[in-house]
Order: sequence, then structure tokens, then C-alpha cells
Amino acid sequence: MGTYLDMDSWNRKEHFHFFNGFEEPFWGITVDMDCTIAYQKAKEANASFFLWYLHKSIRAINQIPEFKYRIDSEDRVVAHDTIGASPTINRPNGTFGFSYMDFYEDFVTFQKEAQKEIERVQAASDLIPAANSDAVVHYSSLPWLKFTSFSHARKFSIKDSIPKISFGKMTDSMGNKTMPVSIHVHHGLVDGVHMGRYVELFQQYLNEK
Repeated sequence: MGTYLDMDSWNRKEHFHFFNGFEEPFWGITVDMDCTIAYQKAKEANASFFLWYLHKSIRAINQIPEFKYRIDSEDRVVAHDTIGASPTINRPNGTFGFSYMDFYEDFVTFQKEAQKEIERVQAASDLIPAANSDAVVHYSSLPWLKFTSFSHARKFSIKDSIPKISFGKMTDSMGNKTMPVSIHVHHGLVDGVHMGRYVELFQQYLNEK
């Protein structure tokens, strides 16, 4: 569920109209996240590291209103109450499928429900996620590559305002584990200050002991 923003009272109204008219309104960054503690804690909990950091990420997303805004077909801005995760899931045959995972504050519940979705996608052959909603973040994971930049396939004839976050290969240097993370967002909704808040909060959650 969500509510429409009052555009007349929104302090970013001019910014929205300016960037929403661009052919390519998305912008992005790539940062290295320290996942030393997160990796250790996931292993101690006998949990999937992928689901561990995915949960930290979507938990941070749900703390930042701007990352929960979406643009509808009439160029109205919807503020969603809760955002879920839509990560790509690798299949044994080398392909992948899209998925939908509800957000739960409690990691144990999130992992239990997410694992069901992973199994569903791995047993299927289609690309369409179970829930066709824009109240998600599009996630992908490339554990084979340590990248320093990233781009996405885009269909410009279709309006899109869903953030896209990609995780790369974790590497170890003298006991410190880092992972590249690419974040792309619609500039009509998200500015640098909001991006900074997400990265800071995501790192804070990764560092939880």
C-alpha cells in the first residue's frame, strides 16, 4: 500500500519535474562495502551470506522515504509503506529467474520466506516474478566479478523508477572483506544526500555485532 505525495507541498517538486523529463533519468554509483563483520556473523548463524546482506540492504532501504517513492503511469509519485526485494536467482542450468521477497524486520523470518522463493524460482523456467509490483528494489548478484562500475539494460519506452542494486565479488585483504555494490536510482526521486544515507545505513547494519 502507498499514498500519493502532495506535489504542491513537496520540496523536491521542481527537481522531480526537471529530471523526470530526461530520456535517461537514472544515475548511479559503485562503492566498496566492508562486510568483514557481516560475513563472520552470517557464518556463525549458519545463514546464507547472500540473504544476510540482502536483508541488511532492504532493511536500510525501508528506512529512507525517498527510496520508497515510485512514479506511476500518470507521473504521480507514490510513497509506498514497505518495499520488498526482487533479486535475480541463479539456476543450476546457468540461467536465472526473477523473484519477489517480502521484507520482514526479523532476519529469521525473512530468510525462511526468502528460501521458499529461491526454491520456487530454481524449479521454474520463466522470468516473471510471483508479484508484479513496483514496491520493490531490483537486485542482482555477480559473485564472480569485482567490478568498479556498472550499467543496466534499459527499455526506454517503459517508464521505470525502481532502484537497481547489484552486488559483486567479495574479496579479502589482510582479513578485511569488501564487496562492490552498484546503486542506480531515478534522479527525480533520489539525490546524492539520500544515496549517502542509504550507503551509511547499509554499512551500519553490516557492522552490527
